[in-house]
Amino acid sequence: MTLEPAGALAERRLHPVTPLRRAWAPVAVLIGWAVHDPDGAQRQLTRLTTTTLLIALAVIVPAAALYGFCSWWFTHFAVTDTELRIRTGLVFRRTAHIRLERIQAIDITQPLLARVAGVAKLKLDVIGTDKKDELAFLGADEARTLRAELLARAAGFAPETAHEVGEAPSRQLLRVPPGVLAVSLVLTGATWGSLAAALVVPPVLWLVTHSLWTVLAVALPLLGAAGASSVGRFVGEYDWTVGESPDGLRIDHGLLDRAHETVPPGRVQTVRIVEPLLWRRRGWVRVELDVAGSSNSVLVPVAPRELAETVVALVLPGVTVPESAALSPSPRRARWCVPVWWRGYGLAVTDAVFAARSGLLARSLALVPHAKVQSVRMTQGPWERARGVADVCVDTGANKVVRARLRDADEARELLARQAERSRTGRRDALPDRWMA
Repeated sequence: MTLEPAGALAERRLHPVTPLRRAWAPVAVLIGWAVHDPDGAQRQLTRLTTTTLLIALAVIVPAAALYGFCSWWFTHFAVTDTELRIRTGLVFRRTAHIRLERIQAIDITQPLLARVAGVAKLKLDVIGTDKKDELAFLGADEARTLRAELLARAAGFAPETAHEVGEAPSRQLLRVPPGVLAVSLVLTGATWGSLAAALVVPPVLWLVTHSLWTVLAVALPLLGAAGASSVGRFVGEYDWTVGESPDGLRIDHGLLDRAHETVPPGRVQTVRIVEPLLWRRRGWVRVELDVAGSSNSVLVPVAPRELAETVVALVLPGVTVPESAALSPSPRRARWCVPVWWRGYGLAVTDAVFAARSGLLARSLALVPHAKVQSVRMTQGPWERARGVADVCVDTGANKVVRARLRDADEARELLARQAERSRTGRRDALPDRWMA
């Protein structure tokens, strides 16, 4: 790692292996062109002679290597008392100033080749931004050290002592065995639905069109979706481990690409407990979440309900998951609006949370703490007005909507008024969001 003075500020470069990763950018442009215009790419390839191909390789390979080296050489980062600065660009310069107090999550990811090379990628979730800033790549040990220092500074430790704090200790809460994960994917309807579509649709298209290109254009995405819903999820969620630490819940997972993520304290807007039909006999559930400004969306891929509710209690302190009997169903007249499926809707409002259930085969219970409700509204279409029912929608800080479907209209109006007051009281009494609290 090279240190360079910039006035009184020491800037650092990324790991020397980084140019190898960035050298692929020009090659990716060519591949993108070939995918976008396959006929044109095929015509150009047929025109190439051996001499032309060798000349092209002699130009492209050094150009890609030069691009990778320059992008690495002109990328620097530095940690000041109040912010992380990332400076990039050769022709068009860009300097990102990331305020430490606005950092809400720092994840470490290691793709397969990065694990072999002993490097890691640092991804930062920052309040108010949709795109993650990242440092790729750093040495694996350096990435962990820098992450611990940034979190310590974000928690308020003095700059001169932040690097001595080290990584906060973690206590393992649960680990998903590979066998349980595999069985849960087999028992998921999405897996069989995408696989059935991949096996049935292409032969039907061939009988109708007799066009190989049409069949391939449809079959490949279907096969990709089937693989992503089964093998892809297994590889991504392999060895899923959840641990508790002062800086939030830590999640480690991945068979090929290893990821180390953090669910930041106080930033969770919604938790969903999903219960597919074929999981119910085994008592399994999946826990998903919405985090403001973060892409983290899964907390627990599969676990017994009791254990999952224990983890939810840590993510949403003071919140108890309502029992099914505590959820009031929609009135019977709602069946004229949504036949059969109206039976899956339910609602419970406690002192701490707004809980709405939906789904009949795959049940989903959404929990929104009152302090995280940004706005509440009632919607009612003409058919719902005729039946005296309405929907109550709460908007969260993650730009998501949780909807209590087909409530009695008078109940919905009363809920609308009371929920606004609960949200004001919840925000007033909520604990401050702070790292290492």
